[in-house]
Amino acid sequence: MFEVGDKVMYPMYGAGVIQAIQEKEILGKKQYYYMIHMPVVQLEVMIPVRKASDLGIRPVADPMTLDEILSQSAKEELDSSVKWNQRYRIYLEKIKTGNIQDEAEVIRDLAYRSKNKNLNFAERGVLNQAKQLFISELVLAKEITEIQAAHLLDQMTGKE
Repeated sequence: MFEVGDKVMYPMYGAGVIQAIQEKEILGKKQYYYMIHMPVVQLEVMIPVRKASDLGIRPVADPMTLDEILSQSAKEELDSSVKWNQRYRIYLEKIKTGNIQDEAEVIRDLAYRSKNKNLNFAERGVLNQAKQLFISELVLAKEITEIQAAHLLDQMTGKE
């Protein structure tokens, strides 16, 4: 169970801070909810405490883990014979896991691919979503600004 002040990652939404744990009655059912503030996307969410692990809520990665991930070099992209819609599904599933390493792989793979070929609309969307999730986690874990986090991500992808 998380506590007020804990920094957490909510897959597909981003990183946030638990502002409160409150009991609420919704549709006649009382239960406790995490009230999470997500500063990067300026979003407030309520997550039932008992469903947090099912939803993939996890602690934000520690700064050392993030540094290791940022220092890893780009891998080759997926087999070029894989169709774009299959790649899209693979990348989207990786993002849905909430695993920071999977997010980084999606970013590296698509950034590598974009250097050689134009990404289609769906792939650009997945890349942007993965970047936003990763940046939100960097901001909270390293206590830096969004701009600084984006800069670190650009260094990882070789954009600088």
